[in-house]
Amino acid sequence: MTEGEKHIAENNEEKKTAEAKKENREKFEKTGESSKFSKEKKIVKKEEAIAHAKNLHVSKRHGVYICQFIKNKKIDAAIRDLEEVIKLKKAVPFKGEIPHRKGKIMSGRYPIKGAKLFLPLLKGLKGNALVNGLDLDKTVINYASANFGFRPAKRTGGKAKRTNILLKAKELEGKN
Repeated sequence: MTEGEKHIAENNEEKKTAEAKKENREKFEKTGESSKFSKEKKIVKKEEAIAHAKNLHVSKRHGVYICQFIKNKKIDAAIRDLEEVIKLKKAVPFKGEIPHRKGKIMSGRYPIKGAKLFLPLLKGLKGNALVNGLDLDKTVINYASANFGFRPAKRTGGKAKRTNILLKAKELEGKN
């Protein structure tokens, strides 16, 4: 076969497959049957959505205080608050001998790097809540914890900061 004949044969095969697809589509529209490629998935509503991050490069102390800061908030509000922390507009409440901050807060800091690491985690939690069939207007972060992660040795002999973060969001009935 020459190249021209091969090209013509390929075009004929493409036309045949296109016609077959068109016939299948028309058959599907008439009968209402679903084909093996277009199956509708049923959304199973779950109780909660979970987001888990291992070995984030953030201090455990900062992780704990950020978790306390976002707990019992809606996911969008938590994202908005952490973005304000990054812009140094809102402080995260800390305990200890830390200077006072503006607003209704005793003492606090601006853990910018920690907040930047929490943002993708919160966005993932929001996506998981949508996939699990939860209503975002009623969904609240009800569990947030930070624990020590794997702490590899540094070149100088110290240990690096690593934290495991677990966030859970539940749909509350009373919230609107």
